[in-house]
Amino acid sequence: MKKLAAQILGPTALVTTALTVYLGIWVTPQDVVQGNLARMLYIHPAAAWIALYVGFGTAIIASLMYLWPRTRSTAADHVAASAMEVTLVFTILTLITGSLWGRPAWGVWWVWDARLTSTAVLAVLVAGYLALRRAIDDPELRARRSAVLALVAAINVPVVHFAVVWWKTLHQGATILTPGSGILVHGIMAWTMLLSFIAFTLVYAWMVRERYRIAIRQQTRDDRELAHAVSARHSEGGAA
Repeated sequence: MKKLAAQILGPTALVTTALTVYLGIWVTPQDVVQGNLARMLYIHPAAAWIALYVGFGTAIIASLMYLWPRTRSTAADHVAASAMEVTLVFTILTLITGSLWGRPAWGVWWVWDARLTSTAVLAVLVAGYLALRRAIDDPELRARRSAVLALVAAINVPVVHFAVVWWKTLHQGATILTPGSGILVHGIMAWTMLLSFIAFTLVYAWMVRERYRIAIRQQTRDDRELAHAVSARHSEGGAA
């Protein structure tokens, strides 16, 4: 069952993404206020969903599993690292699509708005996590410090989420639901937006899985090279 799910993950992600593009560009109508600009609704929120919640959620769970002695494993460390790498991709995508949406809507590419700034800080924290992993050679020390940094970086996630509530910001508030106002997106637009969330989640899962497989292959190769080096050293010592 797991093998079958892994085999269909990529094709399913591709199909749902293609269907999202088709519906978003050629089927859904223009918005009354924003016109075609509202089609960013099928990209930007889904990218932010992955960057903030799915990506960091995966990294937090995997990091906690590594820090907890009973569940500690190299697999948990690899999952956390893979999730953070993919999260950086979606965080950058969130910033780029937000700027593309903001330029015609606000008249500027970037403002030091609370949500925009906190999202940019989040991208810096994720990049710092990945830089830390490259700076430490010892696998156990690298995994432990990376797990701690992932949990520290996650503190910024609720800041990003509640930024439009805690501060008066240029960024709009809730897109789908607002207190007392009900659903703001209807019909085919709502279904297309939902499909974009599904498609982006599947793409994220596929990317994390592929990155995890690369990490496992890299670890296997490193272990093989280390064993070969140790064996060669023992052979040299025996010959001497």
